[in-house]
Amino acid sequence: MPGFDMTASAELTEELTAISIAAATAILECRQDGEFRVKADGSPVTRADEAAEAVIREGLARVSPDWPIVSEERAERERPIARTNYFLVDPLDGTREFIGGRDEYTVNIGLVCDRAPVVGVIAAPALGLIWRGVVGRGSERLEFSSGKVTVAQAIHTRARPDAELIVMVSRSHLDGPTQAYLNALPHTRRVACGSSVKFCRLAEGTADHYPRLGPTHDWDVAAGHAILAAAGGSVIDPDGTPLTYGTPEFLIPAFLAWGSPAPTERVLKVG
Repeated sequence: MPGFDMTASAELTEELTAISIAAATAILECRQDGEFRVKADGSPVTRADEAAEAVIREGLARVSPDWPIVSEERAERERPIARTNYFLVDPLDGTREFIGGRDEYTVNIGLVCDRAPVVGVIAAPALGLIWRGVVGRGSERLEFSSGKVTVAQAIHTRARPDAELIVMVSRSHLDGPTQAYLNALPHTRRVACGSSVKFCRLAEGTADHYPRLGPTHDWDVAAGHAILAAAGGSVIDPDGTPLTYGTPEFLIPAFLAWGSPAPTERVLKVG
């Protein structure tokens, strides 16, 4: 891939995995702290968000000091700028789930090259799970606990079933357009879930589809996009074109994630 040395992807992925585990540990150490503040955009932020952010920034600066870091927490204070290669980070995706005492929150670290995610690592601290992938090289799932990590197991998406379609839906951000789209999908079973875990369920072949027709930020999507694409799936704009990363607002207006190549029939029609 232009701008990224794929021969170094295995070493980089291991480094990102170690950084995600360190961030997950920092988050778990803050579980009993129930305090949070509300940011200008109305979303909550906790001490765990900030602790994980510090760990990730230190780790990425050590591993790849020349690549900028675009993160949710820093973007609140200064306008981020996209480069050819840069990291997209959400240190605690699913803060509402974390505050609510649920397990569906994650650490997201993605590498974007030429406006497309190429490497992704997602750690779920409370679940003790890590998903990671390199586009063109495949995806894996690992378990971690008390500093120990299991041997990585290859994962892959499943073929779209002829019968019931398992659809992941947001637990906290189910907007009107997405609800209308879901209502029009035949033969589905919805599974509510928080954070980027939804992408990972598609990547490991336990779900088939994840639609989001409301806006979200690049750092919410990039790591999961890379893992899902590496596992055989796709993440596209509702009109069927590739997603655009690195806009001035770092916003993705909508997307459809599929565990298999996106269908071309009317199930893709939105609106």
